[in-house]
Amino acid sequence: ISAAIPYFGYARQDRRPRSARVAISAKVVANMLASVGVARVLTMDLHADQIQGFFDIPVDNIYAAPVLLGDVWKQRYDDLIVVSPDVGGVVRARALAKRLESDLAIIDKRRPKANVTEVMNVIGEVQGRTCVIMDDMVDTAGTLCKAAQVLKEEGAIKVVAYCTHPVLSGGAVERIAASDLDELVVTDTIPLREDARACAKIRQLSVAALLAETILRIYTEDSVSSLFIE
Repeated sequence: ISAAIPYFGYARQDRRPRSARVAISAKVVANMLASVGVARVLTMDLHADQIQGFFDIPVDNIYAAPVLLGDVWKQRYDDLIVVSPDVGGVVRARALAKRLESDLAIIDKRRPKANVTEVMNVIGEVQGRTCVIMDDMVDTAGTLCKAAQVLKEEGAIKVVAYCTHPVLSGGAVERIAASDLDELVVTDTIPLREDARACAKIRQLSVAALLAETILRIYTEDSVSSLFIE
């Protein structure tokens, strides 16, 4: 039995908070899948690559990059610059910027001191340019919308975000609709709620063909890595 799980739930619970007596949820889910007889797992854009080590069975963590990158090329954005929404996403953003032969900017989030609102600083020149933010998921969209606001304040003419997993919890859709973000492009690893489908700023791409091709290659023992960029 192989389990195709495009969005691996609890992926953000990959460690135990200091001194807390709680389970590491990602490991618990991995154990549950193995205990019911799953022999292989296929998932997409894990929030943390080390989650693959929680499994005692083979895990194929594939990437939505070919689909998202293809759309970026198709849109032909003017004077494009890739933006990492935080320091942790620099590796992903740098790989995309290299592929697109574009510049890279980074949003540095920091809290000057305790009980002071977090400040966002843009490292890179975005004035008069189209900013493309790439991330693995969008949840409450608070950070994403704040990033779009900061980029516009720095002179960006357009801000587009590409995210694999559209969790969109709470008031995320309303927040996006009222924000400086021009467009949010997501995949169908999670079905969109009705209000998200109705939002003019949200557009969904399908990764079904990519998943199908990956499954075929796994069972015909062909190369899977050749489908994806590094």
